[in-house]
Order: sequence, then structure tokens, then C-alpha cells
Amino acid sequence: MNIKKALVLGSGALKIGEAGEFDYSGSQALKALHEEGVETILINPNIATVQTSEGVADKIYFLPVTPYFVEKVIARERPDGILLAFGGQTALNCGVQLYQAGVFEQYGVEVLGTPIQAIMDTEDRDLFVKKLNQIEIKTITSFAVLSTDEALESAEKLGYPVIVRAAYALGGLGSGFCNNSNELKELATKTFNYSAQLLIEKSLKGWKEIEYEVVRDRYDNCITVCNMENFDPLGIHTGESIVVAPSQTLTNSEYHKLRELAIQIVRHIGIIGECNVQYALDPESEDYRVIEVNARLSRSSALASKATGYPLAFVAAKLGLGYGLFDLKNSVTKTTSAFFEPALDYIVVKIPRWDLGKFSGVSKQIGSSMKSVGEIMS
Repeated sequence: MNIKKALVLGSGALKIGEAGEFDYSGSQALKALHEEGVETILINPNIATVQTSEGVADKIYFLPVTPYFVEKVIARERPDGILLAFGGQTALNCGVQLYQAGVFEQYGVEVLGTPIQAIMDTEDRDLFVKKLNQIEIKTITSFAVLSTDEALESAEKLGYPVIVRAAYALGGLGSGFCNNSNELKELATKTFNYSAQLLIEKSLKGWKEIEYEVVRDRYDNCITVCNMENFDPLGIHTGESIVVAPSQTLTNSEYHKLRELAIQIVRHIGIIGECNVQYALDPESEDYRVIEVNARLSRSSALASKATGYPLAFVAAKLGLGYGLFDLKNSVTKTTSAFFEPALDYIVVKIPRWDLGKFSGVSKQIGSSMKSVGEIMS
């Protein structure tokens, strides 16, 4: 792949759900590009980050990560490629909007790593369910709706309690459990203010929440780098929950079943780079549902990188340039190939940190929306 100049979208301003973990992945990606002699341009309005420090990127634009400003930078800099997976949800949404507006085609910019169609297949809940149905993988029974009336109708079909999720949203924004039509009406009306599409799902409250970090290259080689288990059951946002890696309560059969499914999903969607697959697992049986797939570096990716010593963001950036996993060395161990799955010789616990004193009127009860502002791991 002949990429001489690449544009990296940073995560934008610090906000709940999007913070240091995306700075970590972005700065790793910039290092990887630098090593390959690629000129790097970064868009990130936040001056208090590692990736905006001197010497990390060749050029930095302290501008908001929005389609308007990104298009202006593309027109001025004319990059050969753009990386969307290292700036969290903001960067992904911005990339999808630019693609739909024909900006990438107009300026001849190649999307490096996971193709835009694969991003849309994971972010649009309706497309996501259809995609997984093609390979007979179970998802939570759900309806994608565009109005409050449709939401109420869908909930009647599913039966209460239901969970509401917003499409293209971060940190569980606008999500919540509803036990009756009044609660649903109130939540749906509020959530439609910042999302055009909602997903009404059958509630699986109390099931275990399990995550896998998967890496795939353009030659269809796949590895799972790490798996994690949320201490809290389904219904508590993963950013609000204590997380343990590797999972501690799965049987050997459950672990391998979910691992194989994760690889199948990533191949079918067509991810190139790194992604995160989240499951709900019935504690009483091996029954499972796929909750979502994040086609980007996520909060869990930063945890997985530090727990395993496998530099996920660094490897994902190189895969975006067209390398295969077998071409790359693990830059942390310096001896093993990036095609080696890390050994399970560690145990790591991540605990969120809240700072609710700074916000007035915020409930101290944890739920499906994220309120934590940081985390600690040991």
C-alpha cells in the first residue's frame, strides 16, 4: 500500500465515555506510522494529551473532530489515507458522515483499516442484527425504531422489561431499562433528542457480560488477544463496572465457544485491525447473545494492551497500512511475532473512578449509562 501521508482523527475534547484511553491508542498509532516513514497529520482539539505533544505527529490541527473541519483539513493537506479507529465514537461517526457526503471519494482519500461499510454494519443496530443473522449467530431480540410510538409498539411485542439503546452513541448515552410503557415513553422522548434511531431489546438483566479483543489482518488471519469478564452482570455499563481479565468464571467449553464465535463474527463483518466483541452469557447454561461489536480501539483495548503486553493500537495501525500479522514483530516483547496470542499468565482488575461531586443532581446509582471519569488497574 503506497501511503505517504495519513490523517489520524483524535478523540476530541475530554468527556464522559471518551478520555485517556483514546489518547493512548492514538499516540500508539502515530508512533507506528512514524516508524513506517508516513507523514502524519492529527486533528484533535484537546491540547492536554500525549498525542498532541511535540514530536508525536508531524502536523497537528487543534480543531473539533466534525465533518466540516475534517473536510477543510483534507482539502488543504490532501492525505493519501485516513485512520478512523483511534479516536473513539466521535471519529467513527465523523468518518461515516464524510463517506456518505462523498468527501473521501472527492479528494481520493483511502480509509485505512476497517472499511466504512463494516463500520456501518456494526454501528447501525438494524444492519448489525441482519449481518449476524446471515451466519446464524444469536443477537438479543430487538427492534430498530424511529419514533416513540414505534418504540411502544415494539415493547408490547417483546414484553417488559426492555432495554433501550441509541445507535451511533457512546458510553451508553440514552440507554436504560424500562419496566412499563410510561418509563419507555419518557426515556424514548429524551433519547430521540440526540439519536435518530433507537433499539428496543428484550432485557437479559442478570446475565454475565463477557468481552473478547480480536485482531484480524487483510489476509484473513485472526487472533484473540484477551478476554474479559465484567464483575457486574448485564445491565451495568462496562465503563461503570469492575472488569477482570482474563475471565474467571467461564468453563473451558464456554471460553472456546465464545472465542470461535468472535473470530467468525470479525471475519464475516470484514474488520481489518482491532475490534471488541461483547456477549451476554446465561449463568445457568451455555446460552449466549452478542450484544455489540466495536469496530475501533475501545476502553477495553487499552486495558487489554496493558494486561497482556500486546500493543493493540500499534499493531492495528500497521495492519491498516496493509501488513499481515505474520509480517509484524510484537514491539513490546521484541521477540515474538504479532501473530502469537499472549499467554494467560496474568490477572488484572480494572476499577472505575467516579467524580460525582462535580456534577449536581446526578444519581449515584450505577446503570446502563456511563458516569465514571477514569479507571485504575492493577
